[in-house]
This record gives sequence, C-alpha cells and structure tokens, in this order.
Amino acid sequence: MQTPEQYIEQIGQNARAAALVWGVADAARKNAVLKELSARIRSGVEKIIAANQKDLDAGKAAGLSAALIDRLTLNPERIEKMAQRVDQVAALPDPVGEQLERVVRPNGLVIRKVRVPIGVIGVIYESRPNVTVDCAALCLKSGNAAILRGGKEAIHSNAILAQLIRESLQACGETPDAVQWINTPDRAVMAAMLKADQYIHCIIPRGGEGLIRFVAENARMPVIKHYNGVCSLYLDKDADAAMSVQIALNAKTQRPGVCNAIENLVVHEDAAQTLLPVVAQALVEKNVQLRADERAAAILKAAALPFVPAQEADWGTEYLDLVLSVKIADSLEEAVAFINRYDSAHSEAIVTNNPEAARIFQTTVDAAAVFWNASTRFNDGFEFGLGAEIGISTDRLHARGPVGLRELCSYKYLVDGTGQVRN
Repeated sequence: MQTPEQYIEQIGQNARAAALVWGVADAARKNAVLKELSARIRSGVEKIIAANQKDLDAGKAAGLSAALIDRLTLNPERIEKMAQRVDQVAALPDPVGEQLERVVRPNGLVIRKVRVPIGVIGVIYESRPNVTVDCAALCLKSGNAAILRGGKEAIHSNAILAQLIRESLQACGETPDAVQWINTPDRAVMAAMLKADQYIHCIIPRGGEGLIRFVAENARMPVIKHYNGVCSLYLDKDADAAMSVQIALNAKTQRPGVCNAIENLVVHEDAAQTLLPVVAQALVEKNVQLRADERAAAILKAAALPFVPAQEADWGTEYLDLVLSVKIADSLEEAVAFINRYDSAHSEAIVTNNPEAARIFQTTVDAAAVFWNASTRFNDGFEFGLGAEIGISTDRLHARGPVGLRELCSYKYLVDGTGQVRN
C-alpha cells in the first residue's frame, strides 16, 4: 500500500512528464480538448447532478451552513454556466508564446521575452465543485498540467467532473495526466503535496482562511492566495439612492456565501439620515441582519428597523451569510481609512455622482479591484472576460485580482545571435 508521499510522488512525476508535452501544444489541440469537455459536461448533466446529490445529502447530514450548501450545489443552470466558462476559455487567445518585449542589443543580440506555462500547478480547494472544471480549463489552455485536490464535502461531484476532464483529454489523443485529481481527503496526502516542490511549481489554495494559512505556512513552492473576502460598499454623500439600493442588494444578497460579497456597509454622515433607512429597509426585506455602530443604530432605531449592535470584531469578519456590518463615516477619508484597516484587499466599491470622490476612493483604497457605481460581485474572471478564474488573488506578486490565463504563465527569454561571444 502506498504512503501519502509515494502517492504524491507518482502523481507529481506523471504531472511533470505531462507538462513537458502539454506545454508545447498549440492552440488547436488545447481548444479541441476544451470543446470536448464542454460537450461532455452538457451531455452529463444527469450524472453530475446525481453525484452532487450525494454530496448535498452528506453535507446536510453533517450540518453544513446554508451558505456552504449553496456553494456545493450544482443544478442545470450552474452546470450550463460551467460549460459556458469552458467555451469562453477556449475562445480566448492562447497566451503561450506571446511576445512581451523585444530588444536588439548594440552587439546585435535579439532578446525576446515570451510567455510560457508555469509547469505543474497544484490547486487545493473546498466546497465548490465548479472549481474542478474552472481550474482544469484554465490550466489546460495556459499549457500547464494540474493536480487538483478538492474537499471532502464535494468528493462525489469532483470525482465525476475529473472523470469527464480526463475522458476529454483521452478522446482527443492527449495524455490524461495533464489533469490529475487526488481522490482522497486524507490531510496527510495534502501535506505531502505541499512538500513536492520538485514536481509542483505553484500552489493555489481556494477556501476558508484556515486552509489558506495552512497552505501558505507549509508549502515549499510559491503560493497564489487570498486569505478571505472582507469587502465593503461605501455610499458617498453624493450617492444616488436608487443606485445605492440596487448595488447594496446585489453585492450582499445575490450570493452571500462568496468572497466578493460585501460584509461592511459604510455611509457618509451627510447622507446617512436619508440614505441609510432606504438601503437598510431593502436589505432587511431580504432577511439581512444589520450590525450597526452607534450612529447607524440611532438612525435604524428611529426608522423602526431591526439591528444588533456591532462589535469591534465584526468589522473584519467574513460572514459569508446574510449579515452586514454598518458604519457611519464623517468623511471620504475616514471611509477609506476604515476600509484599508479592516478589509482584506479584495473588492471594494463606492457609489457616488462625484467623479473626484470616485477618483480619490479608487486611488487610495488598497484592494485588488475597486469599483465605482458597480457591484463588488463583478470581481470575477468570467465577468472580467477571462473565461474563468482559478482564484482571486489579494497578493501583490505575481498575480493580483482574478487569476486567469496570463496569470498562469511565467516568461522566459529567447536570445538570438549570429556568433556573438562576451568579452
């Protein structure tokens, strides 16, 4: 019987061998696999849902929260969107081989900087089975081999999706080892994976803060990560009321269990008396619990709207649920300072009719994506036109924001000479 280390070494060797072959595949080969995959996803809806139901039943029996069950759920609409993301990745330009720079040196050397695949990418994720397909599609299109390790909550869903991916590779005459799925939730296997830097060139964790910190602290290879998604919506003194309601509802309630949903609502003092009751009423009607600071509490109480007093810990909490902290700020500058202190540098938004206020907010807020008069829910690879994303990075090196095809590439220098030697 294999030890976790032996199991990962075998997978790593297979992945490295596949990466060397797949890394030079042309766009036609890549797109053929992706088109085969989207077709198999669409034709496999019933068996995908049947596998997913096993995970949902187990999750409900284990007492998973409504937000986690929502993340775990696959239905025909979500499966179709999964297939659409694969199609969109296939339609994107192939980043591999793209020339980034070209320099001709005085001695005649021609130096070109071109995109190349990273190599073997490991992805460790929880709950959301669509990640299996998104990550595989992006890794394949960017010329990388992938090793996928999903959470135990989605083990049946991930198994069927991984099977479809490998079948698609085989059907197109490609090595199925370009995408491998770790079929055990054993944490010892994950620990071994984090030490396999001779085979795995980059790790991307997706999940709760505990998982991400564990990966970042134990991985021997580079990690692309975001710890959590504490995001804020700021309603400026010049915010339009109807737009504020629309954006607040979308950013909080469309899918509260995702990382780009807002957890804090900040309202300028000059607009709070008129604006906050209107926005709060709409949120309460969507069953959002409001956790208010002292000044917000007074306004909500006067409007006969329910709330609970906010605690210090609330401002930096990623609820992933229908809970929203509310703060009144004396100025734009105070709102920015609050966001930069408590938020996680993920997605922030301002609603205002004042372009100068928007410029200051977008310039001074430290986040991967900063929106003006738009919902934070747009910080997403699909919405940015990247086809899909392998995660949303809050790092500063080497990727920030949605991690798409280009972010899954490195580069190398190609140097052409005519016999030059160095003096």
